Amino acid sequence: MLIKLKKERTHQEDRRLALWLATSAGLLNAIALGAFGFFPSHMTGNTSQFSSEVSSTDLNDIIFFATIILAFVTGAIVARIIVLWGIVHNVRLIFCQVLFIEGLLLAGVSLYEMFFHTFTTNREIIVFLCGLMGIHNSTSTQLSGGRVRSTHITGTLTDAGISLASVVVAMLRRDYSKDTAGQKNQLITHLTTLFSFITGGIAGLILFRWFGFNAMLALGVILVLVAAFSIVSTSLRVRKVRAALSKS
Repeated sequence: MLIKLKKERTHQEDRRLALWLATSAGLLNAIALGAFGFFPSHMTGNTSQFSSEVSSTDLNDIIFFATIILAFVTGAIVARIIVLWGIVHNVRLIFCQVLFIEGLLLAGVSLYEMFFHTFTTNREIIVFLCGLMGIHNSTSTQLSGGRVRSTHITGTLTDAGISLASVVVAMLRRDYSKDTAGQKNQLITHLTTLFSFITGGIAGLILFRWFGFNAMLALGVILVLVAAFSIVSTSLRVRKVRAALSKS
């Protein structure tokens, strides 16, 4: 799920990726809403809000919305640079390592909020979370070749609509080609992403009301564990293959 292989990724791998990363994105988005009244992944809305703030005289709000947009883009850029470095140096675990670091950073900011929470730092935390969301979305997008965008629900809904239209037209024309099968598989992948994000969002609000920032900390720990499990399991599998090849 978290390994970029030379062979083409299967839709099953992408769906597992969507289940983990889109659900976690929905969780973090909802927890941030409960904690700060703000969606760190909603860049369409944030960009629109920035545009409206430009016409106002509140310079602080203009700078804030510009900063969160920049933070999201910066997170995506950083993730891309790290992945490119990993590809150049043939680091197969690079996506796992990015997710591992993201989980550590999320856990760290959660601990900070648990022990040192103050309203005066809310905007700084929001900017930080927007950066993490940029990393998160960039990682899933690169790993899946653009088929899974864990935070970009507007794009996912658009892609799902295109896939659905293609499938319906193919059914009406009784077209049973491989392209139609591919569109069906892609539609299921998009629907999995949407369902995961929505479910994560609902669960995130409930968990934050029950557990506060402990819910955010648990999410960070889960991301770390998922990445660590993938790193360990892949490393062991590679060692076994290399050992078998050396014996032969």
